[in-house]
Amino acid sequence: MARHLLTHLPIVVSVAKCGGFASAASALNMSPSAVSHAVRVVEDRLGEPIFARTTRSVALTEAGARFLASIGPALDDIDKAVEGVTAQRGEVTGLLRINAPRVAVLMVLAPMLAKLAWAHPRLTVEVHSNDAFVNIIEQGFDAGIRLGDSIQQDMVSIRLTPPFKAIMVAAPSYLATRGTPQTIAELANHNCVGFRLLGSGALYEWDLRDGERDVAARVGGTSVITDASFARDLALAGVGIGYIFEPLVRADIRDERLQWVLPKAAVEEHGLFLYFPQRAALAPKLRAFIDVARTFLGE
Repeated sequence: MARHLLTHLPIVVSVAKCGGFASAASALNMSPSAVSHAVRVVEDRLGEPIFARTTRSVALTEAGARFLASIGPALDDIDKAVEGVTAQRGEVTGLLRINAPRVAVLMVLAPMLAKLAWAHPRLTVEVHSNDAFVNIIEQGFDAGIRLGDSIQQDMVSIRLTPPFKAIMVAAPSYLATRGTPQTIAELANHNCVGFRLLGSGALYEWDLRDGERDVAARVGGTSVITDASFARDLALAGVGIGYIFEPLVRADIRDERLQWVLPKAAVEEHGLFLYFPQRAALAPKLRAFIDVARTFLGE
């Protein structure tokens, strides 16, 4: 293959990852016409279209999917080689893409990124906040953060937090008006903040502990959210009972802005984990992030 194509291949990969020419141009700081030209050069050389284009969408053709599957690992190896040279000089550079739910940003990522910025000022971390489960390899992420029991078995995982409880909370003003439920069954008489799963579209059933058994409680109310961390805001506003991870409301409970409802019904989660494919651990940018993560957990 002609050497001049090498400069265009990362652009083709970016279009596939971003799902469009305009978004790839923005990510690469290029003009859309320059991105289109690069893709056209590669397609002319292959004699096959890489993307199927409509006025509303851009998708890989079957030939394009095969082509990117072949060149992707090679381009990753080139990136790692460049990053490895700079890492030997004590510099970690490049772009680290992480997929994580917003609760992970609040609980661990924000302070970790502060430490990382001081330690490696030439490393850029791009965080995609998404509560839906995604295939981090297919979508071009270097790593993801999820609860320990929802990580694929073929991934390497590193603990970021100790186990914590998923609990129910409400504002004292709400409980003074509506009363405090004494059993899980009584939740049916309360305004509970619902959570819609982005992947399936279903309403999440609250995982609770009823004596010696785990139960899934169907709840209802006037508010439904798709970002679990908003349960705190709605509970503080007196809307109703929210279901949320205890570390996110620990200070609110301590300062009596929120009250823990049915504490014996709380279930313990495994905690948050960083996960990534085995091959990705060779990249200096991910190793730098892992080092900071381990330091954070130690603290």
